[in-house]
Amino acid sequence: MMVVKVGGAEGNDIDNVLIDLAPRRDYVLVHGGSNEVDRLAEALGRPTRYITSPSGVVSRYTDKETMEVFTMALAGKMNTAIVARLQSLGAPAIGLSGVDGGLIRGHRKEAVRCVDNGRVLLVKDDHSGTVDEVNAGLVQLLFDAGYVPVICPPGVTPRGELINTDADRVAALVAAGLKAETLVLFTNVPGLLREPSDPSTLIPEVPRERLSYFMNFAYGRMKKKLIAAQEALDGGVKRVVIASSQPADPVERALEGMGTVIA
Repeated sequence: MMVVKVGGAEGNDIDNVLIDLAPRRDYVLVHGGSNEVDRLAEALGRPTRYITSPSGVVSRYTDKETMEVFTMALAGKMNTAIVARLQSLGAPAIGLSGVDGGLIRGHRKEAVRCVDNGRVLLVKDDHSGTVDEVNAGLVQLLFDAGYVPVICPPGVTPRGELINTDADRVAALVAAGLKAETLVLFTNVPGLLREPSDPSTLIPEVPRERLSYFMNFAYGRMKKKLIAAQEALDGGVKRVVIASSQPADPVERALEGMGTVIA
């Protein structure tokens, strides 16, 4: 089994990935949807804000209103559209948000540290959360019954609060919980690059023991992908591939090692 995560940022070709996945029956799909969240937020007059942690990790600032938009965009529109598309391609897909069956359980962060004009600030009204547990048994049950689980945030706390959870890290924990052989993280670039604007500087292999060193080459959201890779490997996943969703046959290419392979 493998877990595939496809991002929702500008430049990702989700449909390309779905077409390649549809004939297979050996995967669980996790998706994000940052571009769709931004588009819906703009349409509703609630423009997106991003915050940067002291370590350089970029995250969406998720106040109560943004949490509502986040849930509508991912669990409402995108998850339904992806499930419908996979079914049209012959795959028996079933959609799940992190709330369904307590699939993604976690806790809300009391405060988030961010850097603003060189100052470190504490943001206390953010609804970001940390995942404590993934209900892998539910996913396995559906998988064994012949369905293709399609999973997206948000997560949920024991008190029923919705939390913004990073889809890359959710995919890592799902992969670990299912004892998946491989985790594929699709993005809009060929993989981890030495120079972010130059695709020819792809780093094809990252030894697991040197992952912390290669964090130096990760910018923006790529840092979260490397963090997710570390969590997946720590959880028993044997191989993580970060690859582009844009070429033809992206799944086959990623499984052949065309991207950044961390193992």
